[in-house]
Amino acid sequence: MEISDKLLCLFSAEVEETEDRFVVEVPRREIENGPVGPETTYRVALISDSGEAGTEASEGTTPPDEPQPPVEPGEIRYVEIEDLGKQGDGIARVERGYVIIVPGAEVGERVKIEISEVKSNFAVGEVIE
Repeated sequence: MEISDKLLCLFSAEVEETEDRFVVEVPRREIENGPVGPETTYRVALISDSGEAGTEASEGTTPPDEPQPPVEPGEIRYVEIEDLGKQGDGIARVERGYVIIVPGAEVGERVKIEISEVKSNFAVGEVIE
């Protein structure tokens, strides 16, 4: 699958049915910490994670046994530092509570980072702004 360079944010959400429409809620953190804003029109792509909802999984692909980290090396993100780690590094949490360690960041800061290292349960991000 090819992903556009114009991608502003990526998150998982359920589609909810209301009286006359279907709704996908954007997490508040995507609005508060990123380049996405209210009262603006965006293109939305819905991608099934396991071939459900009437679509078939691509031939030769299988869903991973475990959830994959929600970030990739080289990815740029805006995050808010929520806590300090044992060694004094900033701690941010993103989708599903996934931890990003940000050396040199302070609690309460909103920073633009580049992901430099990704592990199954945490990532490291370097402040770029």
